[in-house]
Amino acid sequence: MNKLLQTFLSDAAQRRPDAVALVMGRERLTYGQLETATNQLAHLLRERGLQKGDRVGVLMPKSPAAIVSFIGVLKADCVYVPIDPSAPPARIARIIRSCDNQWVLARNGTESTLDRLMEDPPPGGLRVGWMSESKPASSNFEPTFLSDDLNNYPGEPPNSRLDSEDAAHILFTSGSTGMPKGVVITHSNVLHFVDWAVRYFRIGPNDRNSGHSPLHFDLSTFDIYGTLAAGAQLHLVPPELNILAAKLAEFIRSSELTQWFSAPSALNLMAKFDTVRQDDFPTLKRLLWCGEVFPTPVLAHWMRRLPHVTFTNLYGPTEATIASSFYAIPECPVDDKAQIPIGKACEGEALLVLDDDLRPVPPEHTGWLYIQGVGLSPGYWRDEEKTAAAFVKSPHVPEPNARLYKTGDLARLGRDGLVYFLGRADTQIKCRGHRIELGEIEAALNTITDLGNCAVVAIDADGFEGKTICCAYVPAAASSVTPAMLREKLRETLPVYMLPARWKAFEGLPQNANGKIDRKKLKEQFEQERVVS
Repeated sequence: MNKLLQTFLSDAAQRRPDAVALVMGRERLTYGQLETATNQLAHLLRERGLQKGDRVGVLMPKSPAAIVSFIGVLKADCVYVPIDPSAPPARIARIIRSCDNQWVLARNGTESTLDRLMEDPPPGGLRVGWMSESKPASSNFEPTFLSDDLNNYPGEPPNSRLDSEDAAHILFTSGSTGMPKGVVITHSNVLHFVDWAVRYFRIGPNDRNSGHSPLHFDLSTFDIYGTLAAGAQLHLVPPELNILAAKLAEFIRSSELTQWFSAPSALNLMAKFDTVRQDDFPTLKRLLWCGEVFPTPVLAHWMRRLPHVTFTNLYGPTEATIASSFYAIPECPVDDKAQIPIGKACEGEALLVLDDDLRPVPPEHTGWLYIQGVGLSPGYWRDEEKTAAAFVKSPHVPEPNARLYKTGDLARLGRDGLVYFLGRADTQIKCRGHRIELGEIEAALNTITDLGNCAVVAIDADGFEGKTICCAYVPAAASSVTPAMLREKLRETLPVYMLPARWKAFEGLPQNANGKIDRKKLKEQFEQERVVS
């Protein structure tokens, strides 16, 4: 039988139909209910004319209805496109037009965005499937169907015409030209990672996993399908908790989670406000992070508080599907300056540290990080030029493994056989004639106890200096830290030319839609202040 992502749900529903699959607030769906709802949606979409490979936008807040939409679209032999409902309507319109999709599944909370989209609909129009019980409060669009209409369709699964190499979803990331890039992810890409991860982490039907990441961010793909594969429970974290450290911690406690997975920003926030008690979260077994560097002092804080939990660093860009490498932290770091490796490749993948000619560099030498193997996306949606630039063929690797993805990250292979992330190439700057890695400055700042969080960016400088180093920081609770104090402490570990010249205090660092520090916005703020001054 050809395995597809929806197979995880169907198998679990057959084994334990009454087991809880999804939880968000007071809303719960069992595996049987989820299976029936997704089958009904698939039959409805097919009847309305959707064909194999058609793209369907899913424009709605995080909710069980969004998960129903994802899997229902797959069962209709189509491709779902998760869209951030908080994104500007102009960006949403560009995504919809680039995908040529005539359908969007939406629910309450998105009416105003849809009104804007209907002012200039894509060629051929835009049909809206309304996945809420309450009708939309809008006059600019009329839904093609309402959620109640699903009850008129069979609850049995339709026959699938998909292959595991077919696209499952398209995830849009920021593009350097201002046009979002659509990363095509196949069923096979996700299946390989989930099959490995469920075995490695020993996720089972008694697990209660977090769903913290936004649904348009690829970390959520593991939250969803890793949970379904194990027949476990997925507890969706309400987005409004992301800036409320105490409530995030309480969510872990009250939901009795066994697994937490997020970008480090959420963990930094909870540590900053000291919301995790000693031996807290007694049911928690695993804490995983991906997407950014987790500062070693904050990691040590968590490991001291939760000695019963295993901690794992995952690394991987969207183009390589969720994560491509892992490193389980063997013991609590005693040195705040210790570098945490990104580790070894996940099953079926390889991490390669190469030079400009795509040849391996010796251990302990810096090179470009490339990824090889089963997680690689087929490429960017309808953009052969960008695909050819990012996915390259190595003349030194025999087929069928010659295709590589250039991450744009710098790395080194340690003598311990582990790979160490050294930062992105675009975070390596030249200032006053010196080459500087901004990540090294951040690492030094993160050892200062008076800081709650920080980020270092560089903006253009006048004259010979090249770049001006700027530090955005959040003081720790009850701290009266000043830039002068921070400079003095940095001088103990960094040369003068690496000290930030500009400083700005924040109550909380801005985050992008994926929950990462929004460095682009920080750079813009520093640049605007330079112009004003």
